[in-house]
Amino acid sequence: MDFNWSTQQLRFRDEVTEFATSLNNDVVERDKNSEFSRTNWQACAEFGIQGMAVPTEFGGTGRADILTGMLAMEAMGLTCRDMGFLFALNAQMWTVQLPIQKFGSRDQKQRMLPLLCSGEWIGAHAVTEPNTGSDVFSLETTAEKCAGGYRLNGTKCLITLAPIANVALVFATVDTKLGKWGVTAFLVERDSPGYQASPSRDKMGLRTVPIGEITLEDCFVPESNRLGAEGSGFALSQHSLEYERCCILASQVGAMESQLETAVQFARTREQFGKPIGKFQSVSNRVADMKLRLETAKLLLYKVAWLKQQDQPAMLEAALLKLYLSECYVDSSFDAIRIHGGKGYLSDEGVERDLRDAIGGVLYAGTSDIQRNIIAGLMGL
Repeated sequence: MDFNWSTQQLRFRDEVTEFATSLNNDVVERDKNSEFSRTNWQACAEFGIQGMAVPTEFGGTGRADILTGMLAMEAMGLTCRDMGFLFALNAQMWTVQLPIQKFGSRDQKQRMLPLLCSGEWIGAHAVTEPNTGSDVFSLETTAEKCAGGYRLNGTKCLITLAPIANVALVFATVDTKLGKWGVTAFLVERDSPGYQASPSRDKMGLRTVPIGEITLEDCFVPESNRLGAEGSGFALSQHSLEYERCCILASQVGAMESQLETAVQFARTREQFGKPIGKFQSVSNRVADMKLRLETAKLLLYKVAWLKQQDQPAMLEAALLKLYLSECYVDSSFDAIRIHGGKGYLSDEGVERDLRDAIGGVLYAGTSDIQRNIIAGLMGL
């Protein structure tokens, strides 16, 4: 594995780093009010974030392979302090756009990818249901074949961007007896009869990204909107999941680096008992732990990105990354608050927001417990 970055990649990273600082407008207020910034979303589209991994023929810029895309999302996390917004970007790019790009028909790519890349459309990835969370492919949402397409019935919950999405990548089963091999993917547009999205739900962290439910009642979806073949939904989802974990977590690595820089600066300048608090071992040890977590997590992240760049499977490595990095972000966020003391507990400082946002990482895209199960299973246990 060679993690030397080309001049072109580093230049792109620097451009993204500088651009991402512009996304911090009113972030404290937007967090308090659970407000999604459509203005920032459009700014990202105009800069080329949503389209960076999409070929130009389908409305993207084609500037980024998986390694470069991962580096760019890490750069976003370094200077953009709105982790909810970054979570929204990653969710659309890697769990909606990537499956369309990889498995979609030419018509689907030509019709939907330009709208998603331009910011005109927003896409949601809809798997989770009220009774199927970690057991994600025991789906109760059904897709019944009918003239010209399918009729979908069921409810999806905890769906990122559902309240504002123009299209949802919905997973439903065409035959419950087939288990996961009956799961099929559909691109369901918001104006489809029988499609209803809920208002955004209040939550602990990641408040600036809308999350809600999608209800499907005899929702007709034309056959031309089926993504891939019948029964291919499981394979399709597993393919995109490795990319999702890589790039969503890249933003967390950037955030951890920003946390560390802020903590070091504070420990150098904050004085107690006549000297900087960084001179006290209890504080300096926390900084050392934050640095260790950052560097080891970064190595796991780069390894997964490299494997996907080589078109190699990375299920074990992606599970290790998801487990380790998400829990590292929680631990480092907690350490950052303790280093800052009472000031770190105040919302206006932004230190406590990282902890609230970080906790979501041990739940979404597979909980930490599920990652441990995957790792153990892949090791033959």
